Amino acid sequence: MAPAPPPSPATPSPLVPHDAASAYGGALPSPTPHTDAELTALLGLLTAARPRIGTVVVGHSRDAASRASAAAFVAAWSAAEERTVLTTVDWPETAASWLRPAKRFAGWEPDAWVVAAAPLGWAQMSRRLRQDTTWDPARTYGFAALGDSRLPALTGAAVLQGMCGVTAAGEVWTFARGWLVRHLPPPASDAP
Repeated sequence: MAPAPPPSPATPSPLVPHDAASAYGGALPSPTPHTDAELTALLGLLTAARPRIGTVVVGHSRDAASRASAAAFVAAWSAAEERTVLTTVDWPETAASWLRPAKRFAGWEPDAWVVAAAPLGWAQMSRRLRQDTTWDPARTYGFAALGDSRLPALTGAAVLQGMCGVTAAGEVWTFARGWLVRHLPPPASDAP
C-alpha cells in the first residue's frame, strides 16, 4: 500500500490582512454621490473601448452613494440600443469571505464589469475574485471612489492590474504595476 500523499499547502486567504484593513480602513474615503461629469466620462470610457462593449455586469457596495451611482449607470447604459446590463450584484463592507457575491459577479461572461463601491469592500471583493473566479481587472471600470492609490497596497499590485475608471471631474485613472496612474485630459482646442 502506497503512503498517502503529503497534504497540499493551504491556499492563502483572499481576505485583506486585519492589520492592513485596520491601517487603511479608517483612512480610505467613503464613496460620495457621483457627478454628472463622472457618469458621462465613465459611459464615454466604455463606449470608446475596443473591442466594443455591449454587455456589462454592475457591482456595488451597499452604501447609499454606491447604490445611487450603480442605479444611474444601469439606467444610462440600458437606455441605448444594443447595450445590456446582465445583472447587478451588491456586497457588504465586511463579510466572512465574499465568495457568494464574487461568484455572482463573475458568473456571467460580460464584455466588461462596472463597479461603484467603497475602497475597502472592493479590496476584499477583488481579492476573492482574483483567487476564485475568471474575473479580469483589465475589463473592469470604476467610479471615482476606487481611484485611490492605497487600493493596490491593500489588494496586492497584480489584483487590480489594468482596471481603470474616472474621477469626479471626469478624468481617467488606471491601475498599472501597483500604481494609480491619472491620465491628462487632451489639450483644449483653440478652434472656434
